[in-house]
Amino acid sequence: MYGRIMLKKILQGGKMHEYLIEGGFPIKGEIRACGNKNAALPCIAAALLTDETVILHNIPEIEDTAVMLNILQSFGAKATNIGKHSWKIEAQNIQPVCIPSALSKKIRASILFAGPMLARCGKAEMLPPGGDVIGKRRLDTHFFALEQLGARVKINGHFSFTANKLIGADIFLDECSVTATENAVMAAVLAEGETVITNAASEPHIQDLCNMLNAMGAHISGIGSNILKISGVKKLHSCEFTIGPDYMEIGSFIGLAAATKGSITIEGVENLDLRPLKTGFAKLGITWTQEGDSICVSSIQEMKTNADVGTKIPKIDDSPWPGFPPDLTSIMTVVATQVEGTVLIFEKMFESRMFFVDKLINMGAQITLCDPHRAVVSGPSVLHGDHLVSPDVRAGMAMVIAAMIAHGESRISNVYQIERGYENLVERLRALGAHITKISVE
Repeated sequence: MYGRIMLKKILQGGKMHEYLIEGGFPIKGEIRACGNKNAALPCIAAALLTDETVILHNIPEIEDTAVMLNILQSFGAKATNIGKHSWKIEAQNIQPVCIPSALSKKIRASILFAGPMLARCGKAEMLPPGGDVIGKRRLDTHFFALEQLGARVKINGHFSFTANKLIGADIFLDECSVTATENAVMAAVLAEGETVITNAASEPHIQDLCNMLNAMGAHISGIGSNILKISGVKKLHSCEFTIGPDYMEIGSFIGLAAATKGSITIEGVENLDLRPLKTGFAKLGITWTQEGDSICVSSIQEMKTNADVGTKIPKIDDSPWPGFPPDLTSIMTVVATQVEGTVLIFEKMFESRMFFVDKLINMGAQITLCDPHRAVVSGPSVLHGDHLVSPDVRAGMAMVIAAMIAHGESRISNVYQIERGYENLVERLRALGAHITKISVE
């Protein structure tokens, strides 16, 4: 029922909403990490690889997962909400229909259905995917990987994938693409023979996908490395799998607590996933303590950049896992405005992701945008409320943090882009003491 309701909402378009935020109030309290959005999306698609029942737990209740579940249903699969954050997926009888355009345009991850539909039905049809506006996001690596496995790809306003039979191959990806790796893995598990994927992405969400597929009877080794070896099987079976915590969300709340000079306890974390974050935040004089599966960010932080040897300006730059995650560079940029000293933020992947800093500059931030990928941030700066427009999920959350730091009231538009990645954000922030309200607009 939830899926049908969400489908209607997506197709018809809902009301536009904005956030009104009164800044200057530190957050305080406890919060539980949601499931990893970037793991939930490929795992939902992977449920199509078997005609047996798949049960997924810890699925975040966000727009992106709702869209993926609705795409699943458009193929004829059944998706049933069996509890909070838990879904039962039954894909006994599916048809390789073209993904509805209203759904394709909503989400980048719609491309993730190419691999499982090819493996299961020998055919996949879809329009170019939508998603965040953060610059060029090439799909060439997807096409190359699937072609290596025996697929034929036609591009004529839409994408058409066909294959009489998928055969294992030695695949060297031209870039360490997360979603291309996921597509290749999902196609390869049912391919005949062995597949080796080199220069594979290895993020925790890819590890989740591979572990889920192994639970379904796949033979994948090298999980967590950049070389995946897959021995194809004829059939996958049912499984019950729990999605890991969202370290992007965890990083966002760490940054929020530090920037507002608040304190927070985050429960349900996977500490191994936080090692790259710990290194990045340490450069801004921000630390936390951990106990079991919880971390505590204290209100007492150094909040001072740690210069490199020779008093050189430190750099926070992203790179493929286990490097610092690209999705958190926006968050770090805002946090750096409240830190004493100067830091270079270097986001290498997307040439439009850093453009949101113009809004921060208007709010009073001391930022020099060097080029589309690099920004020099000096602080601490006093920020003032402003009208902001969210361009993507992470920049949107960065703007929320900036508004909560700022003096006065801020208004954030296009909050749909934020809620694609953060579950019940307003309610959870209000529980932490944030002065935030969601309003409807014409």
